[in-house]
Amino acid sequence: MSTHSSRIAARIMVAPSVALLLLWMVVPLVMTLYYSFRLYRLLSPDRTGWAGMRNYTWFFQSPDFWLAMGNTLALVGGVLVITVVLGTLIALLIDQPVWGQGVLRILVIAPFFVMPPVAASILENLFMHPQNGLFAAVSMALGYEPILYLQDYPMWSVIAIVSWEWLPFATLILLTALQSLSSEQIEAAEMDGASAFGRFRYIILPHMMRAITVVILIQTIFLLGIFGEIYTTTQGGPGSASTTLPYMIFKQAIVAKDIGRAAAGGIIAVILANIVAFFLMRGIGKHLDT
Repeated sequence: MSTHSSRIAARIMVAPSVALLLLWMVVPLVMTLYYSFRLYRLLSPDRTGWAGMRNYTWFFQSPDFWLAMGNTLALVGGVLVITVVLGTLIALLIDQPVWGQGVLRILVIAPFFVMPPVAASILENLFMHPQNGLFAAVSMALGYEPILYLQDYPMWSVIAIVSWEWLPFATLILLTALQSLSSEQIEAAEMDGASAFGRFRYIILPHMMRAITVVILIQTIFLLGIFGEIYTTTQGGPGSASTTLPYMIFKQAIVAKDIGRAAAGGIIAVILANIVAFFLMRGIGKHLDT
């Protein structure tokens, strides 16, 4: 049993790490907040001073901002639906005893270890390319014109690319949950005459809800910051058709050289991410306690 002195000693030993972690998070946030109220453009360094709320009002009055917000929510929602549904189906499939099951599982989760820009390049050039891609070859073999995926359906293409990257993660988590399900429950339901859909609806799915919740929470946090896939494939275009909020902030910081507006966009993104996380935790976090 720990004594009072041992607890104090433990807190003293942990304190430097906690202080360093706070500095690691607080200093960049405070600097971003400071520059969000400043007039700071690298192309006109002589123009400085306080900008007040102008950097924030520019974002809210820009048509691209609301388009970027819609694209960000479409990206997060689309990828979550695809990865959870397909991840559940694939987990059910590869959980069955088949020859080469170990190798099959490794192949299923392999895309998750590919770096995002590399994965985006693979899908762009090997699958979606209008001349040399696999999809173009299939379309021409069937007598149809190749589809310009990144030009005609840029946001759907980005959602497909990101879903391909995150599907192995969802499959791995859901497969782990599926393997912890007692086979005796399934066998008892089969003996009682329950159909395959009934066993999935009333036994398997409730058992997997906690894992699905974990997948949604973790993926949402990372999907709100997706950038590399868009930069590699569409660069936010055509126009602003596939621009998300992180990519819009990037364009203000790197292309427009406007650090003040980019900092304001960063603060807006942090606030929105916390709002989404709050409602997610309240809405579906209750499954973690059951």
